Amino acid sequence: MYLQDKINNYQYHVFILLRHTGTVMNGHFEGKFEVELKYRLNSRESFLSTLKQMNPEIMLENNLEYDCYFDSNSDRLKNENKSVCIREMQPSGIMLWIVKGPQKDRCEALNITDVTKAKSMLITMGFEPVLEMKKRRSIYFLDEYHITLDHLEGIGHFAEFAIMTDDQSMLEGYKQQLLQLAQTFGLDEQQQEFKSYRQLYTA
Repeated sequence: MYLQDKINNYQYHVFILLRHTGTVMNGHFEGKFEVELKYRLNSRESFLSTLKQMNPEIMLENNLEYDCYFDSNSDRLKNENKSVCIREMQPSGIMLWIVKGPQKDRCEALNITDVTKAKSMLITMGFEPVLEMKKRRSIYFLDEYHITLDHLEGIGHFAEFAIMTDDQSMLEGYKQQLLQLAQTFGLDEQQQEFKSYRQLYTA
């Protein structure tokens, strides 16, 4: 009961923090589920050249993302296939509270306005920082999809094709659409990366 009380209290404080942010996520990032395909790139320049020919909408380019993951000292979230991350992006100034799992496609993110307070609240609720990582990211919108171009130092260049939705019945259909989109960039199954950045970072 003690642990459940802490979880309930944590969820309440998250709600209080987020309802006072006064900011709205871009419509591309609204939804409880995310279909995402990740690929290793042989040539970032070639991928970017193909993308620019499609006239995408640019959300941001070459931002540094700082991610701080939290868990209990017993790794409860990891053992339940869940993750909680506080993300800060510069120079865009975007700050996000991101929760993933337990299902593979379950992902929810909300804008926040105070990274320090968010981290403090998690620590107050008994969680602690377990991993800090950074990557350089550009985000583009192509119709209803969003495409990210990422670089993790010492790991490599990646492209992610994704779409978010509240309709779980659409997940498989969206996956097939994203596979077709990736093929237009010359990407195939051999280049697909099935590990998360967190897994790659800690490998």
